[in-house]
Amino acid sequence: MEQYNGSQIVILEGLEAVRKRPGMYIGSTGTRGLHHLIWEILDNGIDEHLAGFCNRIEIELLKDGGISLTDNGRGVPVDIHPTKKIPTARVVYTILHAGGKFGNSAYKVSGGLHGVGASVVNALSSHMIVEIRRDGKVYRDEYRDGGHPVTALSGGLLPVVGSCKKGDTGTKVTFYPDASIFETVEFKAETIKKKLKEVAYLNKGLTIHFCDRQTGEELTFYEEYGIKSFVSYLTRETHPLHPEPVYIEGRSGEIEVEVAFQYTDTYQEQINAYCNRINVVDGGTLVTGFKTALTRVMNQYARELGILKEKDENFDGKDIRNGLFAIISIKHPDPQFEGQTKTKLGNTDAKTAVDDVFSGEVTRYFDKNVEELKLILDNSLKSYNARKAGDKARNAVLKQLQDVDFKSKLAACSSKNAEECELYIVEGDSAGGTVKTARNRKTQAVLPLRGKILNVEKATLDKILVNNEIKSMIAAFGCGISDEFDISKLRYDKIIILTDADVDGAHISTLLLTFFYRFMPELILSGKVYRGLPPLYKVEYEEGSEPVKEAAAGSLKKKPASKGKGKKEKYLFNDFELEKFRKEGKKILSLQRYKGLGEMDADQLWETTLNPKTRILAQVSINDTVEADEITTLLMSNNVPPRRAFIMEEARYAKLDI
Repeated sequence: MEQYNGSQIVILEGLEAVRKRPGMYIGSTGTRGLHHLIWEILDNGIDEHLAGFCNRIEIELLKDGGISLTDNGRGVPVDIHPTKKIPTARVVYTILHAGGKFGNSAYKVSGGLHGVGASVVNALSSHMIVEIRRDGKVYRDEYRDGGHPVTALSGGLLPVVGSCKKGDTGTKVTFYPDASIFETVEFKAETIKKKLKEVAYLNKGLTIHFCDRQTGEELTFYEEYGIKSFVSYLTRETHPLHPEPVYIEGRSGEIEVEVAFQYTDTYQEQINAYCNRINVVDGGTLVTGFKTALTRVMNQYARELGILKEKDENFDGKDIRNGLFAIISIKHPDPQFEGQTKTKLGNTDAKTAVDDVFSGEVTRYFDKNVEELKLILDNSLKSYNARKAGDKARNAVLKQLQDVDFKSKLAACSSKNAEECELYIVEGDSAGGTVKTARNRKTQAVLPLRGKILNVEKATLDKILVNNEIKSMIAAFGCGISDEFDISKLRYDKIIILTDADVDGAHISTLLLTFFYRFMPELILSGKVYRGLPPLYKVEYEEGSEPVKEAAAGSLKKKPASKGKGKKEKYLFNDFELEKFRKEGKKILSLQRYKGLGEMDADQLWETTLNPKTRILAQVSINDTVEADEITTLLMSNNVPPRRAFIMEEARYAKLDI
């Protein structure tokens, strides 16, 4: 047996760890991770804005595939770092967890807390150039192949390459993502523009200029009214109950609070929360403070105005938030986010601050605008009455779930411990049969769906609840739906969507995710929903052989397998992995492409897709609640022209499988 000792423990120095495991730092090596590089550099400029030193940021998409971001902040320090004995700027761009955001001296309020952004971007770039304007001088540093400095220092300092006006300060970062790490290195202008629009809303008074050198397009983003304009943007397709969004701001201790909201005639509720302009999609204490204050204040007014009689029970929170679109934005000197992904705020003082500021200011507003208040409370009363009248009808429909014969389709697992159980939702009885054979019967349950489920974006809850496939899922999950949903009753730790890698499979996945997002959003926000990723290729090869000439274009037929000593096999999950494998110089003996789960036998399916030790799962998450809501509505509603425009724009980035 091979010995296990200290010589086998690998220590990754400097930025090597980032290149080895990029997903730990930026989430993925796909399009989302690629654009995350931009946001990390953009964050540095915005932090300068929050600190009061920057009012303009320029983003330039270059013709050669790179991108430049320039701010007019103070400029990254260029003096010798007291402990590292190299220029401070080089410390920032080459050493993890180095930045001015850990103490309180450089930044009182900051979104980037981990001090890894600039160095991570450098680590994942093939080329980065940093230009710093300070004290009337322009300094330059350059890095290649994952953050290796190539600029010679001058007397231990960065070389001065030019001059500028004394008051002209700032930092310009130009970088080129490493094509050997990312699945694509093509930035999407639309993705960048959407982000910049949101950033402008959240940073009142900041000018952001975007220039796409590839198309010649130039745009300037500037929002004088900040989140008030943001709410107007969100409600642009609705009919508001009052003409202008209500805007409230104030301070409680060291916490600055802004709230903007507007009521509409829809049945939708959308609350988007930001702390130090980070979208905390799971909400947290700042949202709790807002909801608590809003419910208390509106019930008090409903009593005072006689809309609720003495015998009536109070409106509940959902009645009051019916048709509400709101943005909550706070600036906190020491935010405590739950998890690396920063999706939920945990500070208890944020709840108190939002409650205090909102309660006082919204009372002052409604005391002066009683007619608007009455329209909102009438809307709450309608919701209240509809909820009471509909409870019996809804309960009758939900009661049917107890009689759903889902057992004939659901292959349950024997364990009753939800923490170790998983449910695979698969496409059709054929795939379901293979998965049932391959699974671990103790912990893995299988629910085959017959055909495509209902598009819930176009249906009422009553119609949704009589759909057999949806009833089967609700019954299998065991935690109810909509207002009755209780995630603590969920019977599985993971809900795994497992469909074929074709158009139909993608459509089924989209329909399922739409259903979860609209009626069981807690499943996604709690990290319970996953997509199973079966391999696309199985390759047999000889280790250490000379590379062979590729077969004719488009030919993926099996070649006769050699029986040589070095014969091995490997599963590849996408075309990007296949291309990387081909460049490794191994002799490919045969290449099999899987069109669907049905092409794999039970052993292969277990090895590649079901075995927790070897499978790959993609957790479904929401990083931007505004964009998630907009795209869901865009793709799944009846409004065809915007959907056509979206598809035509995105089609240029698609990879066709012909």
